[in-house]
This record gives sequence, C-alpha cells and structure tokens, in this order.
Amino acid sequence: MLNQQIRTLRKAHKMSQVELAKALYVTKQSVSNWENDNIQPSVEMLVKLAKVFSVSTDFMLGLETKQVIDVTGLPEPIVSHIRQLVDDFRQYGQN
Repeated sequence: MLNQQIRTLRKAHKMSQVELAKALYVTKQSVSNWENDNIQPSVEMLVKLAKVFSVSTDFMLGLETKQVIDVTGLPEPIVSHIRQLVDDFRQYGQN
C-alpha cells in the first residue's frame, strides 16, 4: 500500500524517481526500493515524503483518505476562491 502511494503521489507531482531522491537527499535506488516494496522508508523518511507531497503521514499509510490543501498565510479572498474551485471540480466530476 505505501509503495503504491509513493509511486502514485510521485507521478501526480510529475516527479521522476531521480527528482524525488534529490528532494529527499537519498539515492534513486532507495526510491525504487520503496516503490517496488523491497524495503520500507524509515519513520523519519515517511515524514519527509509526506511533506514533499503535502499530505499527512496517515494519508501516506492509507489510514486516511481525505486530502487537505494547506492555505495557511493566504488571504481570505484567495481561500474562498480555492474553495469555490474545489466545489466546481466536485460538481464537474459528478456529471
């Protein structure tokens, strides 16, 4: 499950294994091993992965399915606009 989540999030962020490895200061082989379920990332690395992908560690582990967008520091008009966009996408997806 974690291996699939890493691969899915990496691809969703349009990152190669090399780019993710550089962002985490690990080797491409480490990323490949995680994605192929050969080894598991350490707890510390799981936290770093979650930060890179802007998700919670619970989401990475499949314990939570809800994704959150951090809008901290954005002015309220922009936050409202983001909420409206999300609502519009939800409606679009149901049609």
